[in-house]
Amino acid sequence: MSEELLADKLDRLIAVLERMAPPKPQPVDLDTADCFVWNPDKLAFDPVKKVNRVDISLIRGVDRVRDILFDNTKRFADGLQANNVLLWGARGMGKSSLVKAVHASVNMAAPDDTSTLKLVEIHREDIDSLPSLMAAIKDTKYRFILFCDDLSFDHDDTSYKSLKAALEGGVEGRPDNVIFYATSNRRHLLPRDMIENERSTAINPSEAVEEKVSLSDRFGLWLGFHKCSQDDYLSMIDGYAAHFDLPMQKEQLHAEALEWSTTRGSRSGRVAWQFTQDLAGRLGKKL
Repeated sequence: MSEELLADKLDRLIAVLERMAPPKPQPVDLDTADCFVWNPDKLAFDPVKKVNRVDISLIRGVDRVRDILFDNTKRFADGLQANNVLLWGARGMGKSSLVKAVHASVNMAAPDDTSTLKLVEIHREDIDSLPSLMAAIKDTKYRFILFCDDLSFDHDDTSYKSLKAALEGGVEGRPDNVIFYATSNRRHLLPRDMIENERSTAINPSEAVEEKVSLSDRFGLWLGFHKCSQDDYLSMIDGYAAHFDLPMQKEQLHAEALEWSTTRGSRSGRVAWQFTQDLAGRLGKKL
């Protein structure tokens, strides 16, 4: 075999091995934005130039949990002790909106030269890559909220064990500059029938159930969101109408908002926002 042919074969072999190798971590440029989405395929952070969020003053009906989350986030941003947070409960009541609004509010309250709090969203299906994410950010000068929206696990899903270790377990533990916020409709992040099945079929039911629900124990703060009252719903409508300067008499505004919620079969912050979008469109106003 000629040297040229051998060299060509070696070059092709090297190219194949390079394609099979795991991706090299991309340089982390965290000065480009305050919010990022974790990209596990490239081991990179994709900056979010325009974050989908509302002003914290527009989130109504959850005053107590809003204040608790803000205080916890502010302490973390100031380098003090803070807890991982699980926001759970009724759908559409502003769990994910509150996380994004609190992050922005804490950064706005900080001096320009000390605004170092970053929000990094990690998708539910990428939970297994948490160790790689934390390794990439643990030695930076910034502090990070790792945020997973609508977090839950199904019967055959064992990735919750990886999350348990990343939150509080392992030899190294969670880096001091990292905190984890998650939203879920389930308080224990696992289906109720999955937990009940463990009670009825396991050899040692109490130990089996403890293993399943111990994930939520990794969150020091549990913030519950419940269905809102009619007064809270109308307060949300009034807040949106005033903030976006939507010209309509209050009686008519309330009547239309209540009719809208009746057709949806529920009252929530999400329903209030959807009504506001519809109203703004009919009035020819841009939000």
